[in-house]
Amino acid sequence: MTGLPSLLLVGGGRMGSAMLAGWRERGLSQAIVVDPSAEAAKLAGPNVTVVADAAAIPAGFAPEAVVLAVKPQSAAEALPAYARFAGGAVFISIMAGKTVEAVTRLLGVPAAIVRAMPNTPAAVRQGITVAYAAEAVTPVQKALADTLLGATGEIAWVEEEGLLDPVTAISGGGPAYVFLLTELLEQAGLDQGLPPELARQMARQTVIGSAALLAASAEDAAQLRIAVTSPKGTTERALAVLRADDAWPKSFREAIQAATERSRELSA
Repeated sequence: MTGLPSLLLVGGGRMGSAMLAGWRERGLSQAIVVDPSAEAAKLAGPNVTVVADAAAIPAGFAPEAVVLAVKPQSAAEALPAYARFAGGAVFISIMAGKTVEAVTRLLGVPAAIVRAMPNTPAAVRQGITVAYAAEAVTPVQKALADTLLGATGEIAWVEEEGLLDPVTAISGGGPAYVFLLTELLEQAGLDQGLPPELARQMARQTVIGSAALLAASAEDAAQLRIAVTSPKGTTERALAVLRADDAWPKSFREAIQAATERSRELSA
């Protein structure tokens, strides 16, 4: 898709810059990025202007979407300056833990708000974003949000805002769990006497290759796991340890529950 409308991106950090790169690939017409950092200044280029604060946004600029990509702890200070765009633009918040009610309260005026949770593979356009559209969001605005959020990977929508708490725990934090698995594989290789470079190469490529196989296969993860697990073989022996007394499955359930509860705490 080409010809994206005028956009305002508040926050040019890792996720904000990943989204901006995806929009550029989709034919961005004009965007203003608000971020005072020297790193964010590098985002300037064709059709993209970077300013230090909301006061520097040119008069008359009327974005169709305002994407809120600031840190949640900065929201109270940052958001009131963008209240003037309510009524004309859809606000897309990717701030973890900030509910639609909280964003509305911080803006200080009623607004059309989409709350979304992307994840870091957005940087290579392989992310997954799950979003919720508040009642004030029009079908046209939701379609625009779908296009903008889908520029970094897959997009899914939920009808209940509360579902974004487990979403945050699973897909938002999910890359960290995969990276931890990679670390553990590498360390296990070292423990078994493998040279460090080989242990690292094996761990990384095993995770990368497995993800690629999962993406290319019509089978689900359980079927692919079974296909790797030969009866009475080495993988079966290893899985028996990981699943003994429900160890690994129980740990994962408890980890996701803990992260979900923390997301709810941040929403309060």
